[in-house]
Parts: sequence; structure tokens; C-alpha cells
Amino acid sequence: MNDLKAAKLELFTHFEALFASAKSLFYQQNLVMRALIQRVSEASVKINDTTHGEIKHGLLILLGIGKEDNQEDLHWLANKIADLRIFSDADGKMNLSVQDVNGSCLVVSQFTLHAKTKKGTRPSFIHAAAPEFAIPMYEQFVEALKEKNIAEVKTGKFGADMKVQLINDGPVTIWLDTKNKE
Repeated sequence: MNDLKAAKLELFTHFEALFASAKSLFYQQNLVMRALIQRVSEASVKINDTTHGEIKHGLLILLGIGKEDNQEDLHWLANKIADLRIFSDADGKMNLSVQDVNGSCLVVSQFTLHAKTKKGTRPSFIHAAAPEFAIPMYEQFVEALKEKNIAEVKTGKFGADMKVQLINDGPVTIWLDTKNKE
């Protein structure tokens, strides 16, 4: 009987550790820097009916900063976006980066990329970073992009009510996050 109790306790301890690992992995996957990238022939962002940022040929980047993001995430994402070969070459193949085509980037903060909709019908944004953390990360991301060979980098205004307009070229829309580097 004692052997059975010991085996049950060992099994319970094993499952408890496995559950803790799975829970940790779940939270790690949900605490990421996310970007939705759209290849555009033009894009702009207006605040109070005034154009704040505008680009022609390039990328519209909707950027969501997570609670646990760090400098490594920020630089990985900026490098990935700058080097991503999603513009057509002379043969019509996606073989060129925004740098190669002398394109521009418009970066718009968007905490709603961290929406969780599992429970109910009202999204939760619990995994989005608070402004005191997200604003400096957003600004550093923009600076990291500017350090690349990108024609120009324009922005929206963090936390503002923005109206974003774009003409999606392709369409080409790509989702990136810093923990699922696929």
C-alpha cells in the first residue's frame, strides 16, 4: 500500500512539474513583441485630421510591445523586417528587401496585437506592455530601423487615436513575433 501511495505521489509530482512547464511556455509565447507587416504602395497615419506620417513604396508596420520584451527582441525584429525579402525583383519573384528597393517604413504602435479573446467577447490586453515600458521600446525600435539602410522611417504617435490608410501592394501581409521566430 505504501508503494502505491509513493507511486501516486511521484506521478502527481511529475504531472505538477509538467503542468508548470506548459504554463510557463504558454506565458512565454504570449509575452512577445509582435508586428504585422504590410507591403504598401502608400500608407499614412492621421491624428485629428492632420497627417502625422506618410510614406510611398515600402512597409506599414503595426507594432505591439509585450510586457516581457527586451533589447534582443527589439533588434531581432528590426533586423528581420529590414532584411525580409518581400519585394519583387525583375523576374517578379519576392527576392528584394525594403532596403534593396529604397523603400520606406511607417511604424504604428498597436497594443491590440496582444488581444486575447479566449474568454467572452471582450478582448483582454493583459499581455500588452504598459506605456511607461512600451513607449521607450517603441522609440528604440524606430531608431533600430533608422540605423538600417531604409530610405525613411515615419511613425504614428504612441497612444493617439490614429486613422491609418494604406494601399496594400500584392497584397502581402506578414505576421512576425519574437518568440515564434518562423
